[in-house]
This record gives sequence, C-alpha cells and structure tokens, in this order.
Amino acid sequence: MYEHRKERLLPFRAFLRRVVRHASFAALLIVGSLVLGMVGYVYLEHMSWMDGFLNAAMILGGMGPVAPLQSASGKLFAGLYALYSGVVFLVAVGVLLAPILHRLLHKFHLAEEARGESGGDDHD
Repeated sequence: MYEHRKERLLPFRAFLRRVVRHASFAALLIVGSLVLGMVGYVYLEHMSWMDGFLNAAMILGGMGPVAPLQSASGKLFAGLYALYSGVVFLVAVGVLLAPILHRLLHKFHLAEEARGESGGDDHD
C-alpha cells in the first residue's frame, strides 16, 4: 500500500487520495463505534436514542457518560465501552496520521539518499 523507501515520492494528488481513504476508514470506525454505543445504551439502559447518542458520543470522545446508569448490565456495558473507546481513539489517530508520517519520513529518507548519507546500510 505504501511505496518502498527506494521508490519515488508519491505524487501529491495520489497522496491526497490516500489521506482521504485513511480518513474515511477512521470516520467509518468512529461512526460504527458510536452506533454500537447507542444500541448498548438503548437496549441495556432503556434510554431514548438521543440520550444513547449523547452518552455514547461523550464516552467515545473521552468525556464520560452524561446520564446516571441504573442497571448492572448497563454499568458493565459502559465500562467495557469506555475501554473499547480508548482503543478506537488511538487506532483512529494512528490511521489518520499514518500517511502523513509516512510521507514525511519518506521525504527525509530521499533527501538523505540524495546527499549520499545512507552509509550503504541496506538491510531490507
């Protein structure tokens, strides 16, 4: 998916398409996680869809639940959903930053090779 360090730098238009593809995947992951949280709150805590959305969005955003939880199953779900949300946040940030960081490192590597500073260290 990514160009090898010895390949040319990806043209800017293709790079933008890569960024959009990564951002779309991250958005899909977040929206899917939000729907999962909403369904959990609606069915386990008997909240309205709007309250389920608010609680799921707040946990997914790292703020914590808004409405007090009543049932043991709802509390268990909220705890597990909070742990899941932390991982989803980290994965989404990684997916968003991956193409940008790859391009930056690729540019540095190409500049280093152009200066002849690679030192013949070819262990790939």
